[in-house]
Amino acid sequence: MSSFHRWAGFLLLVFFSTGAVGAEDRTGYYGYGSPATKAEIAGWDIDIRPDGTGLPAGSGSVEDGEMLYEEKCAECHGSFGEGVGRFPILAGGEGTLTDARPTKTVGSFWAHTSTLWDYIRRTMPFMMPESLGDDEVYALTAYVLYLNDLVEEEFVLSYTNFTSVELPNIGNFIPDPRPDTHNTRCMEKCKDPGDIAIISSVLPAKASLVNKWQLEVPAEVLPGQVIYNQYCSICHKSGLGGAPILGDSKDWKNRAAAGMPHMKQRARNGFAGEKGAMPPKGGFINLSDEAVDEAVDFMVGANQ
Repeated sequence: MSSFHRWAGFLLLVFFSTGAVGAEDRTGYYGYGSPATKAEIAGWDIDIRPDGTGLPAGSGSVEDGEMLYEEKCAECHGSFGEGVGRFPILAGGEGTLTDARPTKTVGSFWAHTSTLWDYIRRTMPFMMPESLGDDEVYALTAYVLYLNDLVEEEFVLSYTNFTSVELPNIGNFIPDPRPDTHNTRCMEKCKDPGDIAIISSVLPAKASLVNKWQLEVPAEVLPGQVIYNQYCSICHKSGLGGAPILGDSKDWKNRAAAGMPHMKQRARNGFAGEKGAMPPKGGFINLSDEAVDEAVDFMVGANQ
């Protein structure tokens, strides 16, 4: 073997050996994955603090926010922030926090405007989170503040005046004074394992309910109706995101023409069409295929 090949082999051996040792010695390294890049970290690092730290440059008016809100938000939250169905109420509720059933809204309960701005950017609209531009988020935040009578109709929210808007309930949030502590393993006065005995046990679950998605419901409730009411009605009651509305046979006609197996497959795996889109299992991936199928059976049957 030539001296060149001997040296090349030696360098490769040193390279791989050094890399392996470095990986094993790295704190928190478990043998898989790779360190996050600055770009990857920046993609997740979008939180906004109460003092405005993290806010991007931009602005948005109440007037612009009203148009955006009617287009993207009112279908779920109501034109005046009153909430539709199970969707959250955004405005009102002043003076209800001591009631048995308080109405917790931006104006009655929330502490910081930054929470509203951050939540809109991360999660709204419901079917297209993180699709809004920064100026649109400013405008929607301004309009929700207006719905709560916290700003005037001519108000323009921006990077420079963001911290000037204080929510009414901020004074009722009290910092936790307890110090941060860390558990320490106690190895003193330990109980003798021989003295430990089981003195009671939980009754076994009924076999009929093991690994079942459904709850016990009255006999008159149709199969799939429970799942529809709890999960599917969010979109199929109002037509959110282009979803066919329960009871509207015209809206279901073309979909039903493809056949039940095809419809159930789309419901399980998700589907994007010309009119709208549906995430797999409506976004509730905890649902079993059986539950989704029964919900589809119920909705199709209700349109016949």
